[in-house]
Amino acid sequence: MRLSRRTFGAGIAAFTVALASVPSHGAEAPHVLRRWYTLILELVRQTPTYSPPVAARAFAYLGITTFEAVASGSQTLQSLAGQVKGLANLPQRKPGVAYDEAVIVHAAMAFASQTYFGNTGPSGQRAMKALEKKLHKEAAAGLAAGVWEESAAYGKSVGEHIFAWSKGDGGAVVENLGFPAEWKLTPGPAHWVPTSTIALQQAPLLPAWGNNQPIAMPEAGACPLPPPPDYSEDKESEFHRQALQVVDAVKNLTQEHKAIARFWSDDPMLSPTPPGHWMWIAMQIFEKENTDLEKSVEVLARLGIAINDGFIACWRTKVEFDLLRPVTYIKRVIDKAWEPLLITPPFPEYPSGHSTQSGAAATVLAKDFGDPFAFTDATHVRDGLAPRSFKSFWEAAEEAAVSRLYGGIHFRAAIDRGLEQGKCVGTFVNMLKTRKA
Repeated sequence: MRLSRRTFGAGIAAFTVALASVPSHGAEAPHVLRRWYTLILELVRQTPTYSPPVAARAFAYLGITTFEAVASGSQTLQSLAGQVKGLANLPQRKPGVAYDEAVIVHAAMAFASQTYFGNTGPSGQRAMKALEKKLHKEAAAGLAAGVWEESAAYGKSVGEHIFAWSKGDGGAVVENLGFPAEWKLTPGPAHWVPTSTIALQQAPLLPAWGNNQPIAMPEAGACPLPPPPDYSEDKESEFHRQALQVVDAVKNLTQEHKAIARFWSDDPMLSPTPPGHWMWIAMQIFEKENTDLEKSVEVLARLGIAINDGFIACWRTKVEFDLLRPVTYIKRVIDKAWEPLLITPPFPEYPSGHSTQSGAAATVLAKDFGDPFAFTDATHVRDGLAPRSFKSFWEAAEEAAVSRLYGGIHFRAAIDRGLEQGKCVGTFVNMLKTRKA
């Protein structure tokens, strides 16, 4: 999806203006949560370092922060402490002290937003400060003496604890926008080579990301995939057949196929990214269903963990097989003049990141909201793309996956097996206990 800098650059400014025009909902905690996430999804658009894997990681820790802050005062939510590696000794609420849930959520989100998006630009910084000031005023209205102070201090303390824990996963520091300063390409015709002339992209994005510590999966390699079809330039081979399928898909694109490709493209700096798209889906459901606070933080935590672990699993497999992109093979073997519909991302092909993270997200959301669960996704209305309706989360995941075939940037094996990998990741997330018996 190609949008102008003016389009996405106006996003933060529009959000800041909207702060004064959105009707006040007082200190209702679910609304506080949604307003922070709305801003965060704009920050993802604005911050250059937030490639899809990095954005997914931020969503995971943001979700866990608010989940744990709310779970500590809940009769139904079960903390993740002791269930995921290294998370223990979370701050607890003081007995006999009155707390306000909206203030706790606000303080936790204010801290987490500054922590995980501290490197955003001046517009983003101003928007965070404006929202923090506005929600502070709303949440403080009518509170008894001391309630604000205790609640804000507690929310921040949870944020600090989760941040300290997050720093040990291997993904806390991203240098050079995630591209190694030096990189040696793997020899052989089957392996990835740069598909861009941009100097920075002569190395693959975040090649060590698959070594990060996942949250729900016991280890980064817990959802492996079989190898892709053997590389071959033989016209009778499976590899060549799948390359021709990409050629035919792009050649015979209908308007519907083009709409699907662009709807799910979710390019960094022009969108909330693929993981942010799934977060927007959840936010739209919250608004329509009037989802309460406990359900909201539970869904956001589980969804964040799913997409985070999905990108770790996917990137580990990408580097393991280091497969070339369709555009490289097709120009070399089939048609030198061929071009895909979408810009090919700067990293190995197998499996499809869209497929893995969408499969993980759909598996988790189906458990949260039921299966089937029909919904309409209007994530890109502001970008001029019409809403799309789905009968289930898995139908949406399959469309997100096949969009990469229409875009000309993935072979079919990467699409299908990426969905399988995502389902595996989502199954691990669904094993976490987020509700008390």
